[in-house]
This record gives sequence, C-alpha cells and structure tokens, in this order.
Amino acid sequence: MSLPEYEVAVVGGGPAGLTAALYTTRLGHDTVVINRGGGRAAMMLDTHNVIGVTEDVSGNEFLQTAIDQIEGYGADYHRDLVETIDRTDDGRFQLTAGNRVIVAERVVLATGFSDARPDPPLPRTGRGLHYCLHCDAYMFVDESVYVMGHNESAAHVAMIMLNFTDEVDLLTRGEDPTWSEETNRQLRSHPVDIIESDITGSETGTDGWLEAFTFEDETRREYKGGFPMYGSEYNNELAESLGCELNDDGTVVVDEDGQTTVEGVYTLGDLTAGHNQIPVAMGEGAQTGLALHYELRTYPKSIDEIEAEGGIGSEDVPAISDRLREQAREHRGMESTAADD
Repeated sequence: MSLPEYEVAVVGGGPAGLTAALYTTRLGHDTVVINRGGGRAAMMLDTHNVIGVTEDVSGNEFLQTAIDQIEGYGADYHRDLVETIDRTDDGRFQLTAGNRVIVAERVVLATGFSDARPDPPLPRTGRGLHYCLHCDAYMFVDESVYVMGHNESAAHVAMIMLNFTDEVDLLTRGEDPTWSEETNRQLRSHPVDIIESDITGSETGTDGWLEAFTFEDETRREYKGGFPMYGSEYNNELAESLGCELNDDGTVVVDEDGQTTVEGVYTLGDLTAGHNQIPVAMGEGAQTGLALHYELRTYPKSIDEIEAEGGIGSEDVPAISDRLREQAREHRGMESTAADD
C-alpha cells in the first residue's frame, strides 16, 4: 500500500512550525503539519509582543488563525502525536502518528519544551502564574510580584523585576538556595525580600486573578502575580532518536537555517537555544522555510542536469504539484471575490 508522500513534514504546531509550513506551502512544496496539541503558545490567555495582533487574542485563537491560513494555501494539518521517525531505504523519512504513516523528504521538528511546574497550591496559568518574563513583565509595573525558585535564574529574575516595580519577593519555598555566593551578595544588595517559608495556600479574586499567598509561618502576602523558575523540559526525544546532536541544556544544535547535525532534519523554535518569543520563533520558521525551498525547488536546473535529462519541455513545468496548483487557483479566486465584496 502506498503511503502519503510530502516534501516537508513539520512536527509541532506552534508559531515556529506553522510559519515554516506557511513558507514551504506558499513556495510550492507539499507540506504536512502533525501536531499533538497544547504547547506554550496555546496556554496564553492573551497574546503579547506580536505586532499586529492585539492582546485580546488568545493563544488558541492565534494558532487557529495560522492553521486556517496554511490549510487555505494547501498544507495538510493533522492533530496527532508523532511516535517515531525512521529513515527509509531511499533516504527519506517515515513518520508514524497513531494510525497515520507518511513519508517525507525533509522533517522539521518544532516540538518545543514544557516549563517545569512548581508544586501546588498555585494560581491558574495566566492569572497569576506566568512563565515568560519578556512577555509579561510589563503587566506588573507598580504591582507586587513574586519570583519562585531557589536557583541562579530565580535570583536574577527577581533582580530584573526591579526594573518594573519596587515590590519584589523571592519565594524559595523552604528550599536551600543553590545560587552562587557572588549572586547571593548581589541579590542581597538589591531591595528584594527573600521569603523562605513554604506556601500553604493561595487566594484568588472573583475574576480568577491571584490576590495573595499564605505561608507556613502564618503570614499572608498579596501579589498580582509572578514567575516560577524551575527550568525547562525539552521535547527532544524525536531529535535524539534521529541522532541529532544536543546541547548540554537539552536544546538541539542547529545552524542559522535550523539544519541539525543530521541531513534532512531541521529544528526551530523553543527546541533550539535562544529567546523563547513568538516573533523569534516565527522568524526562525521563515528562515527554515526559505532554506528548504532553496534546497527542494526543481528550477533552475544546471546545464549538466538539463543535458542529462534531454532538455526541459513545456510538459515539465511548472514544478509545483497539481494539488497545490489547484489550491493556489482556488485561493486566488477567494481573494478576488473578497476584493469585489
């Protein structure tokens, strides 16, 4: 039985993967996106720092618009979990996701990472529990904020938050600090309150936002929200199974185009080192999409190729597949109709 064949298979449906699929599809390459669902972008109640996208747009709404776009251009989208990726005898890749098996010439891994969550009791994510300092620090200007953790990152984020507010608490939750002695001296020279007692409860308002934590020492402290700093768990199992080189922190080693150390396998977004921001991920998606186009496009052919193949006839062009040609004509018709309206 023949399997569905694609030039590009994108694993993961966040901003990075969907942007890569947008580019490869619009540039004429049959593309499929297989996404297990969830992810950091899907968790966002509001979208921040994406120019042209207002903050009343949720992460799910943002992603669904992107999915509708790539499907409108002719990409296939499936909600499923890719379990294995194997090399075929001809050098392509076979992806298995549930009952679905496909073959692709190139694979793009955009599986991201999960933030390590601290132990409860905690407020709801996005209503007092925040994971992106660069996205959400703005909302805590002149508000009482906590940073939760006991490592170097927690100490530095607590000091960074003094750029936005004069009310910063560092909650170690009964754990001994693991930050360095130098960092300890630096931290204690800043007006940050270090709260060593563990949390026993949280209080939220009628709007669902965090209002306060209570502690084992029977104190109560009010907060607008804050940032847990317990590290990241990278979803790098597929990359590792393909033999891709990893950095010490679990991110995948890539070049400027997202190419890994394994030929034909690309990685981008939060699975690579760098800032974990939607615009950054989208830029990486665009870069990888363009790199794949240069690698996969049929024309121009070299003189040696043309002579070996006996020339290029009118029946040989365009190189875009019949399916994407038809979709492009349909999409153009939809645009014309919209313009007439």
